[in-house]
Amino acid sequence: MTWNVDPVHSHVGFTVRHMMVTTVRGSFARFRGTLELDPEDFTKSRIEGDIDVDSIDTKNADRDNHLRSPDFFDAANHPKITFRSTQIERTDDGYRVHGDLTIRGVTHPIALEAEYAGTSKNPYGQIIAGISATGSINRKEFGLKYHALLETGGVAVSDKVKLEIEVQASETP
Repeated sequence: MTWNVDPVHSHVGFTVRHMMVTTVRGSFARFRGTLELDPEDFTKSRIEGDIDVDSIDTKNADRDNHLRSPDFFDAANHPKITFRSTQIERTDDGYRVHGDLTIRGVTHPIALEAEYAGTSKNPYGQIIAGISATGSINRKEFGLKYHALLETGGVAVSDKVKLEIEVQASETP
């Protein structure tokens, strides 16, 4: 059965170290996704989604514009980030969702640690499902190669980016 991601009750975010000492948080305001969800056996499910790069929000307009530029996402030429699951496996702590992530036209396999919260009925009688996922990527592997060195020897933006995803999806009749 197909389920659609509810963007009002979902979140796609990230964190990255800045100047080696602080963590910057960001998110994307516009994204879509579908799940071919097997509520009885989550490992038989499939997940697809895409994100509008220009909807990035780090609470700083100058930084957001820089992230949209060719130094990072190059949103004008690569307006979408996409993810397509290839396998879901059960782990001791939940699930691991394997899939192909595409950023700036570059695709790499990634694995996300996931928790499938099951299903419930919302106050409107609609069946909903919840999934949380976390993982990390090396931004440079996807062509986000901006690199400013600090005089102390560190970098302005770390290569490692942590991903944070919360999804509420609803059944499609």
